[in-house]
Amino acid sequence: MKNQTEMREFVLLGLTNLPGLNHFLFPLFLLLYVTSLLGNGAIITMVVVEPRLHTPMYFFLGNLSSLDICFSTVTVPKMLSGFLSEHQTISFAGCLAQLHFFHLLGSSEAVLLAVMVYDRYVAICNPLRYRLVMSPQTCLLLAAATWSIGFLHALMSTVMTSRLQFCGSNLVPHFFCDIKPLLSLACGSTHLNLTLLNINAGVLGLSSFILTLFSYIYIISFLLLKVHLRESRRKAFCTCASHLTVVLLFYMPGLSNYMISSPGFPSERDMIPTLMYSIVTPVLNPLIYTLRNEEVKTALRKFLNRKLFPKRTQIK
Repeated sequence: MKNQTEMREFVLLGLTNLPGLNHFLFPLFLLLYVTSLLGNGAIITMVVVEPRLHTPMYFFLGNLSSLDICFSTVTVPKMLSGFLSEHQTISFAGCLAQLHFFHLLGSSEAVLLAVMVYDRYVAICNPLRYRLVMSPQTCLLLAAATWSIGFLHALMSTVMTSRLQFCGSNLVPHFFCDIKPLLSLACGSTHLNLTLLNINAGVLGLSSFILTLFSYIYIISFLLLKVHLRESRRKAFCTCASHLTVVLLFYMPGLSNYMISSPGFPSERDMIPTLMYSIVTPVLNPLIYTLRNEEVKTALRKFLNRKLFPKRTQIK
């Protein structure tokens, strides 16, 4: 039997075993990746350079865009290189690093989405104390806690996976190194790993999702019963609708992927949820927030005008 130190590298089988599809998938995912970089990079730039966006909501939105850029970067470049080569190898250390950062960023985003709904709860339901409750110190503390929780979750997942013994095949039935595909290659019992995966998904993912949903139920009830100004209600609904859309796009495929934690040989259908929350969602997030947010659109127009027509801006 070989132990994990003798397994020097893995071979990622990728999205499909049909070589003809690679010529179609490469430009498609390259376009999605570049779109994600540009869209989320634009939001980060807006949040940094526009003083009117220096608020808690946009501070967390900037964190979300940073997470999305890193999240897609963990998997997409390696997947793109696999479309261009017959064998996509990755070292054992590289495999663990990819797994670690994928779960660090994914779990941090799950917690951040819950933090963002708390920000909206305070802003809508307790506006007079908003600046006091969501002070800069509080925002930094919440952001640090978000990344720290993600790091601890990823560290535990990485350590538990690194202790597995691998023997036989080194073909990973996925387009990146994740826990479930690696468990299908492990020798011996994986019961403890599966139990921890269920607990992590339940405590971190499901609890955050349920907390977010109940918070929105309360916020919507508050808007309908206690906010009588139509314009204020419309603006609050638009902000909440954008965030709730992002929450559903991220949590639903993520929970379906990790709450059902039986090891086996993942099919192409099992990879669809991972594609949704790791590649498609980072592309859609900037569109969702900018199309429904007048402040971001106004800030983007002003920024583009300053960059494209600097002389005209100075005359004004």
